[in-house]
Amino acid sequence: MIDDRDRRLLALLQKDAETPLNELAEKLALSPSACSRRLARLKADGYVTRTMAVLSREKINLPTTVYLLVKTSRHSEDWLQRFHAAVSSIPEILEVHRLTGNYDYILKLALPNVEYYDTIYKAIIRQVELSDMSAHISMETVKLSTALPVGHI
Repeated sequence: MIDDRDRRLLALLQKDAETPLNELAEKLALSPSACSRRLARLKADGYVTRTMAVLSREKINLPTTVYLLVKTSRHSEDWLQRFHAAVSSIPEILEVHRLTGNYDYILKLALPNVEYYDTIYKAIIRQVELSDMSAHISMETVKLSTALPVGHI
């Protein structure tokens, strides 16, 4: 069972996964060994799936965010496999979601500039047939978070 300390531990890890174990234990009013056991259990139970670094998009020259809405008239298994392979092969595509509504997919792209979108566009259409693509440039990031709310467990 997940308790309030587990939830707080998960929230703290999402803020900074490099927080020293002693500091986590202190914030949770636990001994370091008890905190370590909880963390190991949360990982073993699949609540923590991986730990990663969040890079500065400006420092690595990818400051531009473009959202790409995609329509297709094809929904065969072969097309789906080619589409999945195409979007997986392009590292600038950060996320791909299948949608309900007028468009079939939305893709989130990280690009060095707006002009680079044409490179991505051509890379996609070389690999898979699409009915429509509509690009939307993000003008401002109002909220950016990878932290999930832990109150639902």
